[in-house]
Amino acid sequence: MRMSTAKLFKPLNVAVLTFSDKRDAGNDTTGDKLQSWLQREGHNVVQRMVIGHDKHQIRAQVCALIAADDVQVVITNGGTGFAPDNVTYEAIEPLLDNAIDGFGELFRAFSYEDIGSSALQSRAFAGLTNNTLIACVPGSGGAAQLAWEKLLQPQLDARQGPCNFVGHLR
Repeated sequence: MRMSTAKLFKPLNVAVLTFSDKRDAGNDTTGDKLQSWLQREGHNVVQRMVIGHDKHQIRAQVCALIAADDVQVVITNGGTGFAPDNVTYEAIEPLLDNAIDGFGELFRAFSYEDIGSSALQSRAFAGLTNNTLIACVPGSGGAAQLAWEKLLQPQLDARQGPCNFVGHLR
């Protein structure tokens, strides 16, 4: 990872959403990890919630966050596989102005190194809308850690070169 010493770190305001019918605020371990990693880097977690696998509730909450002036990044976990109740992609993809195709491609490539051909069943994805980055990763702690370490952490750092997403955010 190339870091520019000419640029300064810029803390971002981030919402962390967990999509699950089995988790709640008391046992959302992946959401806890994402919040911890974000805060350790110096970012602000301004919203945190658990929402069931309801496409319309997910879409409504993400729309509210996209419109909020104090949210620059939305990171979701859960609901990205092929189980019948996994609707994250269907709920959020239509909201994106620009898909970041490389996010899902790279996530699956990195994941392949860990779990082999099962990686092709991940529908992790990301995009930009209303100058807000939305990144949707699987709900397992290991998959979220992979996405954080290899993709999100460097791209949410203004010092990352040759480019990062910080300049695209409001």
